[in-house]
Amino acid sequence: PDEGKHFLSGVTSILANADVTFGNYEGSLLVGGEPAKKCRDPKKCYLFRTPPNYVNNLLSAGFDVMSLANNHARDFGEQGRSATMSALANAGILHSGMEGDIARWKVNGYQLALIAFAPFRGANNPLDIEGAAQLVSEVKRNNDLVLISMHMGAEGADATRIPFAEEYFHGENRGDVVRFSHAMIDAGAALVLGHGPHVPRALELYEGHLIAYSLGNFSTYYGINVRGLNGLAPILSVMLSADGRLVSGQIISAEQIRPNGPTLDSRQRAARLIAELTALDFPQTPLEISANGQIKVVSADEKRTNKLPAQIEPWSHY
Repeated sequence: PDEGKHFLSGVTSILANADVTFGNYEGSLLVGGEPAKKCRDPKKCYLFRTPPNYVNNLLSAGFDVMSLANNHARDFGEQGRSATMSALANAGILHSGMEGDIARWKVNGYQLALIAFAPFRGANNPLDIEGAAQLVSEVKRNNDLVLISMHMGAEGADATRIPFAEEYFHGENRGDVVRFSHAMIDAGAALVLGHGPHVPRALELYEGHLIAYSLGNFSTYYGINVRGLNGLAPILSVMLSADGRLVSGQIISAEQIRPNGPTLDSRQRAARLIAELTALDFPQTPLEISANGQIKVVSADEKRTNKLPAQIEPWSHY
């Protein structure tokens, strides 16, 4: 309705109030075109195409930079991806995703770059970890902070836990998210933002840098399942130091309740789930996540004393 102009209004005050607002855009901003995807099972096949003028809704909501490295960026082939890149660029929104496509810009006197990776045709390739690390190292030479987007990992409600191994989905190698993320930080990246599983996953503080292994779904109208875990829509807000290390952060819980867009969740379910998963998958990571999503860097002694998992009611309780 109203061409989606108000679909993000429930979270615009948060998105627009940041130095940098990042999102992962799945699909094409395109008129016409021909589908490029071939599907073995049409009942499990999705093609995403959106009128180009909807880019103004992203701009109005506060988005500055978008990932186009995902399994739907080429639903309408290179024509669709090129049209999407043009629509974003014409609106003043930066993008990264196609192999060699790196977003670069200045914020508050700092030179930033974002590289978006996905294990799909024509995207910056995260399966070649050595090559990806070399790319990050090269980009870091001329930028103060390098941000990483990764669309990796298995998908669905049973994909919240991290297997610490290569993940496969419908026979596709979706990569080893931990090995990849650690390698990117070692190569000079400041922050890693994941979103491939479409459900929230744990956070990790690695060498002082934050890794969000998946921030789940965020904004879908109809056609895609948003029940249960799939409907959680966390917003991750972080403050970084000049060298890219985490200073503080917050998981702002939102949810998708149709026909509305993402809406703030007073029950804090996304924050509680991510805190629970972080305690399970990375019990030693020096992060404390409160019941309302506040993220704090703590020492090992503080972590032992606070006994974080006992402080937070399990997500399933809500």
